[in-house]
Amino acid sequence: MSLSTSAGPVQVLHRAIVVGANYERFTSALEAVLGRFSNDVQEDIVSRPHIAEQRIAAMAGEQGLMIFAIFDHGAALNMVGAPRNAKQYLIGNPLTAMQMTRRDLRAALYAPLRVLVYEDADRRTVVEYDQPSSLFGQFGNSEVTAVGVSLDQKLEAVIRRGAELSK
Repeated sequence: MSLSTSAGPVQVLHRAIVVGANYERFTSALEAVLGRFSNDVQEDIVSRPHIAEQRIAAMAGEQGLMIFAIFDHGAALNMVGAPRNAKQYLIGNPLTAMQMTRRDLRAALYAPLRVLVYEDADRRTVVEYDQPSSLFGQFGNSEVTAVGVSLDQKLEAVIRRGAELSK
């Protein structure tokens, strides 16, 4: 079997936002403003796509975004005796992802988005993520990049809203 490999550098803009709010209050507020993806829609996606589209649209929270999964990395650190406040969120919307992946399937590498919220050594709440437009812009498709730019704005808006609600 023969494999062909290509590789190249990708420039990504990484954002770190210090939120002037308590970690627990912020994560609760962030989770409240985002919708939740329900895996039971998968069957509809295959067998009844028009119903799936309606169900997915109804799952969206503010800015049309929803949580696919939450990984409590801080709790996992308890296994080595160093628990922290740190959660990774997978955030996005399948309908938005389809706008990109139908034009360039490689955009699926970054959809949904990964967002890390943690409490730093100074007990400040920090939100970190790679800016969507820089992730999706690497594919050189203006339509995919435009969706990435809109995700930049939407993600920042939900973070801002979570911060407002947590004060």
